[in-house]
Amino acid sequence: MAQSSPTDEELLEQARCGDTEATDTLLSRHELRIYRYGLRMCGNEADARDVLQETLLAAFKGLSTFRGESQVSTWLFQIARSFCIKQRRRRGGEPLRHESVDAPEVRKVVSEQSQTDSRSHAREVGSLIQAAIRTLTPEYREALVLRDIEGMSAEEAAVVVGVEVGALKSRLHRARMALKLQLSAVLDDDAGVLACAELAKELADYANSDIDKEACVIIEEHLNRCVRCADACDSLRRTVAMCRAIPGDDVPGPVKAAVRQALRLASAGLPTPAFIS
Repeated sequence: MAQSSPTDEELLEQARCGDTEATDTLLSRHELRIYRYGLRMCGNEADARDVLQETLLAAFKGLSTFRGESQVSTWLFQIARSFCIKQRRRRGGEPLRHESVDAPEVRKVVSEQSQTDSRSHAREVGSLIQAAIRTLTPEYREALVLRDIEGMSAEEAAVVVGVEVGALKSRLHRARMALKLQLSAVLDDDAGVLACAELAKELADYANSDIDKEACVIIEEHLNRCVRCADACDSLRRTVAMCRAIPGDDVPGPVKAAVRQALRLASAGLPTPAFIS
């Protein structure tokens, strides 16, 4: 019988005992997700590289003090989130206005991509979804990235973001609806219009505040019983599935090499230079 891979907790204990191979295995196991998160939240590869390196270095230095109150993956995402926020501040913060994916420059990119070979269709769709995700505000974007792309539970994502589960679910719902409408604008999908007046009113009642547990129950009951919402829910689920299927992600070789070098320097007690692209 093949030996099962060690758990994160087992690797963590070995790493705390000075096992450098266990440390490397533990951090390598999560580096793609951290890099992908940085790419989605910061919007460019340079910042994603910095976030990945700084996150893994901070985690390496903090292994001895990590108390295990959450999963290792959740802890790493909390670190990555703090560095993403710092990167946005270094870049001058978020834009005052978030452009629609329906903006002329985005339509131009979509039009150009539609003329390419059909074999690249999956990547074109992925690029379109990424453009749509970048139009979301940071709080909506991180809720959608953590839940729908990284597959975290609502409870795990709430811990990373630092909010109650109900607030996280509220942000996620609004992010999904906003993303659906953005994609509908480009793809000319009439299903993007919320046809149910009753549900529209229920959502509008909570438009300026977080949806609490009671409100979530009311809305879920409505979706379960309302025939008019069935098609919209199916369409929304398809949008979520598209998010999970964004193709082409991998940590570039030079980035992996630079991060490994930084970790080796840190383990030797030497200063680690900033990432050089």
